[in-house]
Amino acid sequence: MVSKKMYLPLISVLILIFASCKDDFVINDGSVWATGYHIVYRSDADLHDSVRVELERVEMSLSMFKDESTVSRINSNSTTLSDPMFRELFESARTVYSLSDGAFDPTVGPLVELWGFGRNRNPRIPSGDEIADALEAVGFGDCHIDSMGAVVKKSPATVFDFSAIAKGFGVDMVARMLERNGCRDYMVEIGGEICVSGLNAKGRPWRIQIDAPVPADTPADLHRRLTVKELGPEPVAIATSGNYRNFRTDSLGQVIGHTMNPKTGYPVATATLSATVLARECVLADALATACMAMEADSALAMLSRCPGVEGLLVLSDGNGGYVLRMND
Repeated sequence: MVSKKMYLPLISVLILIFASCKDDFVINDGSVWATGYHIVYRSDADLHDSVRVELERVEMSLSMFKDESTVSRINSNSTTLSDPMFRELFESARTVYSLSDGAFDPTVGPLVELWGFGRNRNPRIPSGDEIADALEAVGFGDCHIDSMGAVVKKSPATVFDFSAIAKGFGVDMVARMLERNGCRDYMVEIGGEICVSGLNAKGRPWRIQIDAPVPADTPADLHRRLTVKELGPEPVAIATSGNYRNFRTDSLGQVIGHTMNPKTGYPVATATLSATVLARECVLADALATACMAMEADSALAMLSRCPGVEGLLVLSDGNGGYVLRMND
């Protein structure tokens, strides 16, 4: 029998405990990409319509669940032409692909599907031949965008899946919109990925709580707080990734996570339960956190230490039901 557990996000915004903001702060809440968003900013105007426009632009470029999106049309080979958002995210992904020595690879979609973590939710152990066939289409390093904006893929079967970093990118797009409209004090949160700037409604730094990974049915008063980060006034982003969100346990008790090794074709098996990363941009924090989950802890921390201004916190299993914390230098 195969079972699956869901775990809570590791990041929460302590500003949410306040029932209201000052009169010059605006709160926008809503749902997008099967998750929620919470945006707080100082402004004399409600910019929620502009928030929705930015989120829809990201969706029309990068959503694999919209047949008419740019990424879907490129994946189906109905076009090779990219758009500005696709190109920007592609280059951000390439940066982290290089930093991680290929561990972060947004073309692992065929492997994700094969193992039953994509649209195909049929859990099974694929054969070696099936994995070898899927690997023929995997390889972000063999893809590029030419000078005319056309996407050149490794093979016609190659698909790009930026869903692991699209939330972080969406956070950045909303933050940029707020900046264009003169907002300097704001917090943008989409599904636990966060960017902040300035001060909160109480004139203090934004307080972001990082929790231990715990089962979704754990009572709120039993959640374990690892740390609270006070962020601002300089703009900074924080993102988390972990197999606590998407894994299953087979009949032998083996944990099979959704993070794939793009070189072997098998799920990654490390002691890392989650990775939380702080960076100037949320898309970078998101991509680096995802990369950390595909690497051994020592390699992940070394990668983060090579990135100026980046901080990382890894939560590792101690093998006895507990966990240990490690940070980059």
